[in-house]
Amino acid sequence: MRAVSPLALLLCLAACATPIPPLPPGADPDARPERTPDIYYEPSPREVVQGMLSLAQVTDRDMVFDLGSGDGRIPIAAARDFGARGVGIELDPRLVAVARANAEREGVAARVRFEEGDIFKADLSGATVVTLFLQPGINRRLMPKLRAELPPGARIISHYHAMRGWEPAKKIRVSGRPIFLWVVPPR
Repeated sequence: MRAVSPLALLLCLAACATPIPPLPPGADPDARPERTPDIYYEPSPREVVQGMLSLAQVTDRDMVFDLGSGDGRIPIAAARDFGARGVGIELDPRLVAVARANAEREGVAARVRFEEGDIFKADLSGATVVTLFLQPGINRRLMPKLRAELPPGARIISHYHAMRGWEPAKKIRVSGRPIFLWVVPPR
């Protein structure tokens, strides 16, 4: 097997990236993230979002944090369809603007907030559910943070990628895509 150069990998990732949705009026089209993102924008399909939130058994008592929240669809669905509150953490300020506009349009802006920030620096202590659609290496880097900051019993849901070394409590498929559930163990 031939090794792939880092440049070839970056070009492939750029070609695979989903374009950022149209910015809402007043958003700065020239705004850029404070650092190069670890992953490109690829939204989870709506049926997968529903599957993720259902697998986590989200209720109106939950605070759902979505790390790498993109256009905000997961916190918005958690608020709209499950009565939860939500927080999206997103590095790209353009996507934060899109997510905020989407929350307004869906009528859940009072129940969700979107923060421009680095998922590795975000305070997760208020979360009862954390959702991820990242990459295996990023999930692995997040594992110690998730275990340290989330309370016992908090649920972690990942679309498509597992966390090597941490056996999921459950795995399902929605539209052929794997979704993993972990529950933070007692300390």
